[in-house]
Amino acid sequence: MIDTHSHIYLSEFDSDLEQVVLNAKEAGVTQVLMPNVDVSTMGAMHRVEMLYPTFCKSMMGLHPTSVDANYQKPLDEVLSQFQNRSYVAVGEIGIDLYWDKTFLSQQIVVFEKQLVLAKQLKLPVVIHCRDAFKEVFEVVERQMDADLRGVFHSFTGSAQDAATIMSYPQFMLGINGVVTFKNSSLREVLTNVDISRLVLETDAPYLAPVPYRGRRNEPSYLTHVATTLAGVYGCTFDEVDVITTQNAQKLFNL
Repeated sequence: MIDTHSHIYLSEFDSDLEQVVLNAKEAGVTQVLMPNVDVSTMGAMHRVEMLYPTFCKSMMGLHPTSVDANYQKPLDEVLSQFQNRSYVAVGEIGIDLYWDKTFLSQQIVVFEKQLVLAKQLKLPVVIHCRDAFKEVFEVVERQMDADLRGVFHSFTGSAQDAATIMSYPQFMLGINGVVTFKNSSLREVLTNVDISRLVLETDAPYLAPVPYRGRRNEPSYLTHVATTLAGVYGCTFDEVDVITTQNAQKLFNL
């Protein structure tokens, strides 16, 4: 299994990162992909990648909740990182209107600039979309061409949202612990999505699956996401593992 979205470089893992990595490997996780948040997280993320260079792979982007009126300097700093080292994706990027709508216009500009860069670099994008499917779809469709590919991370949208994303030929859905929640409609939504369009993720330390809901999440808990998906698709755990791993390898050129 590949955890395609995990923030194991955050302070929540400072005391036991080595054990968390060991747990992940023992659970069958072969790689962890780490999305950046903003300028403040780059150093920690790079350090974890240096500690585990084959197991942990970084992506680079500016998260929408870190965008405000003074976005240009941090955006330039984030984008300049691509001149220094290689990354598996541009992420995590997108639009978030859950917490605050004040800087929507700035979020749109920052998101679109990063989509353009990803196409120039021939890299996939990892999209954060919260209470903003309409706005995100408008930007994605403006930039849609053969070079645009990626994943809608932590997908929790409606059947219609899923259908729209499935109409984008090179996009996938990132599925995490939310699919295990009793009150989630995601399992039902996924019955209309082919498993060939899914990748697994944890979004650790957030969104821990049942039976760990409410606690710190970690990559080893990916097994609970895969087990739930096996139930949704009427297949075995191993089949979910193989298919989603191949999907991730293809999307992120691993």
